[in-house]
Amino acid sequence: MAMYESELTIFIREYLEKHPEELESQRKGRAVWWDKEPGLRTPAVPVQHPPKAGGNEYLFKPLSENEQEKE
Repeated sequence: MAMYESELTIFIREYLEKHPEELESQRKGRAVWWDKEPGLRTPAVPVQHPPKAGGNEYLFKPLSENEQEKE
């Protein structure tokens, strides 16, 4: 049973057969972003959970008498 291959997959495979230098370029590019020792990677951003109710809500200040008259 033949498996389906997309036109893009066929194109990429044929391109890489004709241009083997691109494989080395791929390896170098991947190494820039992914292939690093764990100590060299940028640390993950700490998770900031939303504040819990009970003090972090926005506090409304009462309107002064002048502000109440404007409404």
